[in-house]
Amino acid sequence: MSLQIEVLAAEAERQIHDGLWELAPGDAALALKTASGLAEAVGPDSGRPPLPDIERLECLREALAVLAIGIARTHGRLAWFLAGASTALAPVLHWRVLPAAHGLSFGTVVPTPDELADAENATRRLHAVLTGIGADAAGPPAEDVEPGPVG
Repeated sequence: MSLQIEVLAAEAERQIHDGLWELAPGDAALALKTASGLAEAVGPDSGRPPLPDIERLECLREALAVLAIGIARTHGRLAWFLAGASTALAPVLHWRVLPAAHGLSFGTVVPTPDELADAENATRRLHAVLTGIGADAAGPPAEDVEPGPVG
């Protein structure tokens, strides 16, 4: 998943650099809001022991929901980017951590610890990319404006 997000990020950066993708202010705000939602869902890599697998999977599914909401609220290149990110993270939808009685699990599988970590890292990278996209589109802050209460 991380590799797929890296490829997606490189394409986005290339399109922005080449002037093919110019974000409108509303798209920049949505990119930042989506990034914030991803950070809230998965959180930073704190170096602490990971949460129990059931909570990790819950957080990853929440990240997919954040992407789905973003896709529903936009169109064009940002929607395509978010859809690509959702596709990269789609295996999360086939994961389960609870035992399946008699093998009846609707085709879900138990992810390995490495798969969970990869999905979390991909989500964190996606957060960073969307933050950068939103910030770049918003432009530098005006020099004559006093900083707000958060910075």
